[in-house]
Amino acid sequence: MATVTPLRQPENDPPAPALHARAMDNLAFIRDTMESAGAFTAVSGWGMVVVGFTALAAAAVAAQQPTPQRWLVTWLAAAVLAPIIQLWGIARKLRTAETPLLQGSARKFLLSFVPPMLAGALLTVVFYRADLVPMLPALWLLLYGSAIVAAGAFSVQIVPVMGAAFMLAGAVAFFAPPEWNNWIMAAAFGGLHIAFGLPIARRYGG
Repeated sequence: MATVTPLRQPENDPPAPALHARAMDNLAFIRDTMESAGAFTAVSGWGMVVVGFTALAAAAVAAQQPTPQRWLVTWLAAAVLAPIIQLWGIARKLRTAETPLLQGSARKFLLSFVPPMLAGALLTVVFYRADLVPMLPALWLLLYGSAIVAAGAFSVQIVPVMGAAFMLAGAVAFFAPPEWNNWIMAAAFGGLHIAFGLPIARRYGG
């Protein structure tokens, strides 16, 4: 009578727990790759709208200031408040989507956005010390627009378009009379944020 030899798992094959661990690692790698390649859609449209109304209020207050220094302080206060509002809106959307802030496309978006803004902060001090306060609105608009265009490469299509609109406003401010500065700022930081924020909020969930 023939004998039956029990089947044995080949020694070269990893055990089942190792296969499971390898599969989980592969899934994690695929997920991270997809997150990195995807567009950053957590830009807060409603945050932009709030920033826009804040800028309109700042323009109204700044127009009443008797000196360039107090005008500058008014706009700097709005500039400090704006990223706080935006980061709150972005964090809220990411928390709803259960997506970490500093991974994937969100990380690329922030790394592209921050350097031009830091350059703008440094150049603000330089322009102020050089008595070039009337040139500050053009500088702010150009660098803010550049930051949005750069970061928008990792976001939805409407974002870099908004950045280009800010850069255009900055170019206009460079050649416009200084007395137009406050209203160019109102139209850009106020009007453009609202005009682009509303469709972003409708199309991308806030």
